[in-house]
Amino acid sequence: MIRVRNLTKYYNKRLALDNISFNVEKGEIVGFLGPNAAGKTTTMRILTGFLAPTRGEAWIAGKSVLTDSLEARQHIGYFAESVPLYTDMTVRSYLEFWAKLRGLDKERIKKRVNDVVETCHLEEYRDVYIGKLSKGFRQRVGVGQAIIHEPDVLILDEPTVGIDPIQVAMTRQLIKELGKTSTILLSTHILPEVSMTCDRVIIIHEGKIIAEDKIENLSSMVGTSKRIRLEVQGPADDVTKSLRQIRGITSVKMIDERHHIAEYPVNQDLRSKITETIIKGGWTLLSMESLEMSLEDVFLKLTTEEEEEEER
Repeated sequence: MIRVRNLTKYYNKRLALDNISFNVEKGEIVGFLGPNAAGKTTTMRILTGFLAPTRGEAWIAGKSVLTDSLEARQHIGYFAESVPLYTDMTVRSYLEFWAKLRGLDKERIKKRVNDVVETCHLEEYRDVYIGKLSKGFRQRVGVGQAIIHEPDVLILDEPTVGIDPIQVAMTRQLIKELGKTSTILLSTHILPEVSMTCDRVIIIHEGKIIAEDKIENLSSMVGTSKRIRLEVQGPADDVTKSLRQIRGITSVKMIDERHHIAEYPVNQDLRSKITETIIKGGWTLLSMESLEMSLEDVFLKLTTEEEEEEER
């Protein structure tokens, strides 16, 4: 549904996008991640027809954003980081206004406004002026205008920024629901939201795509060591000391009197040696579980390594 090939964008002499390419398939929810000024918003503005690239091409539902811009935009719903809300309009009148802009007829406008109000949980606020809504409910109205015409593709730029945890959870659930009928490209700084919402992620840094895969695959790609959490019944200091003496163990961290985290190279499996050591010490191994790198760990490792390489 979204196809990007060799997109490059300069702002005067500053390179914002450096020959990036990626696909988002029908029905996917893809997280588009990167530090500030990485190129996320520039990419989204090109995809939605707000900006022209310096070089390269992009297609939405098979329509070129350069040569078939109007047709491509008919397939897109766009939630911008700063949603252009008219605070002197009610929720209902604002959604009707956007439906008319999108070319819906009168009969369909009425149905779609009612459907969107229900989908975005705005039933109690349909006749309330937008200026009187909290930021969280304004965000929902912004999502509402993006989906009023039932687009194939949704491009969401920071939909949860600045709202409270309850609203974040509700927006996350809303995005999952929308993902059943639309392809979604989601930009956000809240990395746990991506882990809970997205099928895979694209990480962009300084205008270049540095990683693109499912979250679990990214973890194995950047991981150089395995981590396991142990629950051991025995004297904590003695357990820690014995684990550190196992050949291949690179670190052991005591969390509390029962819990430890041991780390060793990814190309080794030391679980049997760890079990033997604990039994030999006369202690009881209550549990052992592998710890995957979080998306935040992966993100920081990838973007930090890129910066370190450039400095060298």
